[in-house]
Amino acid sequence: MYEPGTFSWIDLNTTDQGAAKAFYVGLFGWEVEDMPVGDGVFYSMVSIGSKRVAAISPQPEQQRAAGVPPMWNSYITVTDADAVADSAKLLGATVHAPPFDVMQAGRMAVIQDPQGAFFELWQPREHAGAALVNAPGSLCWNELASSDAEASATFYRDLFGWTITALEDSPIPYLIIHNGEATNGAISQPEPTGAPPHWLVYFAVADVEPALAKVAALGGAKLAEPFDMGIGHTVIVRDPQGAAFALYAGRLDS
Repeated sequence: MYEPGTFSWIDLNTTDQGAAKAFYVGLFGWEVEDMPVGDGVFYSMVSIGSKRVAAISPQPEQQRAAGVPPMWNSYITVTDADAVADSAKLLGATVHAPPFDVMQAGRMAVIQDPQGAFFELWQPREHAGAALVNAPGSLCWNELASSDAEASATFYRDLFGWTITALEDSPIPYLIIHNGEATNGAISQPEPTGAPPHWLVYFAVADVEPALAKVAALGGAKLAEPFDMGIGHTVIVRDPQGAAFALYAGRLDS
């Protein structure tokens, strides 16, 4: 079970579910289990060694009609989605989807922070979240690209009780998020410059360069040049449908 305030799950909303599954299976070797959630609609759970790591789903029609690009969603565990959604609104956020039950799995809400980045609240019931993180092919980091890092830090401190501190000797402003004693992500400037505020999902890989070559071979592309973070290498890429994510090879938390 994840502690409240921890990133615990990710899923992809995409315009072509079948093509997206083929891309990520080719990249990470994921196993796919299609779970029916409606008339001809499936929520595709993806696993590594039978441990669920993420999911892929069709983009909601409302997002498609509004021209929202495919995106990876970051879920944060809470004990009471209704109460946290109310607090987020009081702190200046927009509640795009008020809390609702996801069958017996849990209760969730979709929030847009005051700077414009979307994230999800997750109140777990039968589904606690990812069964595997910080391993190749799984989630290893969540990073907020914000046009106003200090304002974002204030919002998330107030909402989740996070401790947020500046990374010393960083060549660019980079704020590290701590949830209790655990490192829980970061806040940085948008990359590429001018991108809208968003939470970026990082996946662990053994080596960035071979993984980047595989992304290209499967129809994806890099959005920025690989970057040496000191403890590892990272690169921001997109899948063939346009969803952005990052690859990271380096030291991982246990």
